[in-house]
Amino acid sequence: MSYVVDFVDVSTVGLESSPVAEALAGLRANEARYFANKYDHVFTTEPAAEAQDVVDHVHRILREERDLEISSRPLEATAFEAGGIRWSEVFYESGLAINVLYTVEDGGKRAVGFKLSDGMEVPAELASRFKFAKQKSKLAGTIRGSFFVIALRPLQKSRAAAHCDAISRLPSLRCPSLPSGIRPPARTKYTQPQ
Repeated sequence: MSYVVDFVDVSTVGLESSPVAEALAGLRANEARYFANKYDHVFTTEPAAEAQDVVDHVHRILREERDLEISSRPLEATAFEAGGIRWSEVFYESGLAINVLYTVEDGGKRAVGFKLSDGMEVPAELASRFKFAKQKSKLAGTIRGSFFVIALRPLQKSRAAAHCDAISRLPSLRCPSLPSGIRPPARTKYTQPQ
């Protein structure tokens, strides 16, 4: 069942099993306030079991980009588009929140962000690989955060180009995921399936 995150009356709904449930609820509320103020977006989460595709997407990006496996259990997740950016976010039992973002337009931002709830330890899988900066929040206390930029490697670029070439031949579809300056292969030949 979906939960519209309230950043006025902060609730631990869906996060009760976390040892830092109050702090994680504050972090989630802080995210809701940010999206409401910046994008006029209503931040809604679902239990991770009901949003498995979002969890799988975030975990695939972590695996492919940094060979990372998160040991904590996902509790809640959300995915949406706001301000021309596609966001996916997962909240974990440990108090960790991870978001993946990429702009819809070509050549924009692609990144993964980590946020740690007040009072939680840095997860072992992140401790030696990322430095965390602190920020204060009225809703969440001290939030520690880090990020990395998602790079499009040459092999991925050529696969993306071929994929975009194929889908651009279908009516009313375009490929927003191909960075500017990358074009589909010129000599690719396609045949209609028999």
